[in-house]
Amino acid sequence: MKMPEDWNQRATAILKSILTRRNIKYHELARMLNGIGIDETQGSISNKISRGTFSFAFFIQCMEVLNINEVRLD
Repeated sequence: MKMPEDWNQRATAILKSILTRRNIKYHELARMLNGIGIDETQGSISNKISRGTFSFAFFIQCMEVLNINEVRLD
């Protein structure tokens, strides 16, 4: 069974992978999130992702602004 840290690392890896594939930097993601009323900065996003402890709501908000409708877990 996976430990909670492993789940956090997996969620972080998925988000980072999507950002990398789309060549989107944290400051761009912050601007996109601000555009839908989510108050984030480059620093706050960097902290969340580096800690790997962001909420599922934050993950969904990121998927929304990145126009991601499906996420593969494998």
